[in-house]
Amino acid sequence: MVTINDIAKEAGVSISTVSNVIHGVKTHVSPETAERIMKIIEKKQYKPNMSARALATKNSRIIGMLSHVEKQDFSCLPEDPFLGMLFRSVEMELSARNYYLMIKTVSTEEELLDLHKNWNFAGIIIHGVFEGSFFNQLTKITIPCVLVDSYIKHNRFLNVGLEDFKGGYTATSYLIEKGHKNIAFASPDIFETGVVAERFAGYKAALKDAGIEFNPDNVFQVSTLDSGWSIGEKIALRPDITGVFATADFLAMGIISALQSKNIRVPEDKSVIGFDDLYASQLFNPPLTTIRQDVKLKGSIAVKTLVDLIEGREISENTVLPVDLVERESVKQI
Repeated sequence: MVTINDIAKEAGVSISTVSNVIHGVKTHVSPETAERIMKIIEKKQYKPNMSARALATKNSRIIGMLSHVEKQDFSCLPEDPFLGMLFRSVEMELSARNYYLMIKTVSTEEELLDLHKNWNFAGIIIHGVFEGSFFNQLTKITIPCVLVDSYIKHNRFLNVGLEDFKGGYTATSYLIEKGHKNIAFASPDIFETGVVAERFAGYKAALKDAGIEFNPDNVFQVSTLDSGWSIGEKIALRPDITGVFATADFLAMGIISALQSKNIRVPEDKSVIGFDDLYASQLFNPPLTTIRQDVKLKGSIAVKTLVDLIEGREISENTVLPVDLVERESVKQI
C-alpha cells in the first residue's frame, strides 16, 4: 500500500508539504512543487485517509448519502435494489468529481448530529425524509443538503424528485383502459410529503376520473418492500380484485410470486403493474409492466446539484424527472 511517506520521498519534500497539498493548503508550496506532488499521487494511485482529512480540515470532500428510516431496527430492511441503483449512481458521479461517498442509514436526530459532528461532511444527500422531528433537526445543519424523493417545501433545501403523481395516475389509468375496475393499491407505509403519498393521490385521481368509487379496502400497506408476499396472499383471497398497482417493482414481484404460489396466474387471473423499471423486471416471469424512472439520472443530478451548492454556484429550482409507461406481459385486457 502506498503511503504519504512514499509520496514525500519520491517528490523530495517533507511529509507536511505533501499533506498540505492534499488538503488544499498551498500557501507555502510553489505551483511547480504542488503539480509534481499531484502527478506522483496520480501515478501511484494514492488514496488519502479521508476520515483523518475530514477531521483535520474544513475542506472535506466527503459527501454523506443518508437514507432515513423511522425504525431503529434496520435488520427488517430489505436489500432494496432501487436504493442500490441510486447509491451506485451517486458514487460514480462523486468519484468523477473527486469527492468521496459515505453511505449511512439513520433513524434518529442523535445519529444525524453524531455523523455531522464526527465526519465534517462537505454536504449531504438524503433520501426518504418526511416532515417531523428528524427533518426539523436536519434544518439546523448548516452544510449544503439536497433531498431526493421528498415533497417537503423548505427554503433551505433543493429536491431532486419525480413525476410521482403522474406515475400513479398513469399506472392506474392503464389498468382501467385494460378493463379493470376493482384495482388494488399496494405500497410501503404512506407518509405525508413522501413519494408514496403522491403515487397514492395519482391512483385515487385516476379512479375518480374514470367514475370508479375509491374503496379503502383495496389499499394494502406494508412496513418494508420485502413484504410483497404477504400482500399477495391477501389479494389471493379477493377474487373481486382483478388489477394491482404496486408502487415498486420489488413489491410487485413479491405479490406475483405469492399469487402464483396459490395457483393464481398473472396476467390471466390478475394483472399487476409495478413502478421503477428495475433491470430484474425484464427478466421476471412474467416480464413486468411498470412505470419507468431514470434512477441513474436522478443520482447524477442530485450530485451535480449538491456540488454546485458546495462550490458556490447558484441554483434556485428543484428538479422533477419524467416517468414513462413500459408495457410488458403482466397486464391483460379483460
